[in-house]
Amino acid sequence: MTRVSLSRRPRQTDIARFAGVSVSTVSRVLANEPGISTNVRDQVIRIASELGYNIRPVPSAQPQNQRSVALIPVDQATGGLGMFYEGILSGLRGAASRSGGTLLPRLVRSSSLKASELKHTLSETDATGIFLVGIDPPEDLCGWLIESKIPTVWVNGNDPDLQFDCVSPANFYGARLATQHLIAAGHQRILHFTMSHRHTIRERVRGFEAAAAKNGVTTRIVQLPSASRTSMEACEAMEAVLRDDQGFTAAFCMNDMMAVGVMEALTNHHFSIPRDFAVMGFDDLPCASMTMPRLTTMHVDREAIGQEAYYLMQRRIADPGAEPRKVELAVRLVEGATVQAPSKQPEDGELSA
Repeated sequence: MTRVSLSRRPRQTDIARFAGVSVSTVSRVLANEPGISTNVRDQVIRIASELGYNIRPVPSAQPQNQRSVALIPVDQATGGLGMFYEGILSGLRGAASRSGGTLLPRLVRSSSLKASELKHTLSETDATGIFLVGIDPPEDLCGWLIESKIPTVWVNGNDPDLQFDCVSPANFYGARLATQHLIAAGHQRILHFTMSHRHTIRERVRGFEAAAAKNGVTTRIVQLPSASRTSMEACEAMEAVLRDDQGFTAAFCMNDMMAVGVMEALTNHHFSIPRDFAVMGFDDLPCASMTMPRLTTMHVDREAIGQEAYYLMQRRIADPGAEPRKVELAVRLVEGATVQAPSKQPEDGELSA
């Protein structure tokens, strides 16, 4: 085995160079953070030792018998987004199992979630950490969580004040990429269907607007009620757009269920998809593969979100004073058959049928 050495005091950049990994990986290994393979961890520690790097002992990042409770909105879990949250829960459970921990899911009414309910849940489950899955807690509840110093991770959530660890898909960048895909196909008048009821969804609106502004296209935000059954309301909203006849040729929807509703309205009006009108979804839910033609959408790795959230919880329990982290996981384009260059560019005020 080749040994390494330096004539000066070693730095993390030196360890990274000799170990063949990134500096951030070295930093995570030396901080004993989870999510690093055993082989890589051993390699970095060996190189650091040979170079004479001062490795300071840190608390274990993998506490044994960790008990955490995952709070999930009952309306989301029992509605069309059930598959989305099932994927996240699967990721959380898998990470807990691999770490010797216990994950306890609980369905809650997020709109009326109170500190007293959380206290009762923690007492009942003997949990040491809370995952808020798809929940944006109100300010008073945030204050109680901070004051109580209970390890808390927002999952599929975005804390705008960054007081808590949080993990979500790259909503802004994914929405921008989806909109750019429509623009690249030749569309200059694009709708965006949304509810804008959560921080994460508003990031998708921002991504849509950023791509549109950069390319100078005409847009319209179609706002649906936050409590809507998204497919039906999206269909009705698209029907209204078609009656207005404002010349739009494409729609980017905040999720695939809305896209299904938009496609239903277009089909009812005898539009050919994508020849007459293009449709773009987000999330890559099972319904995206059931449409005819297959929906073009953005894939979200839901299990990876759950896994990353569990690693953040391990880090928080091991080092309660660490600065909060916001993690965004990349999304990718899934090429379906609902986007192509339009057959003709409509004149102002005309929507081809």
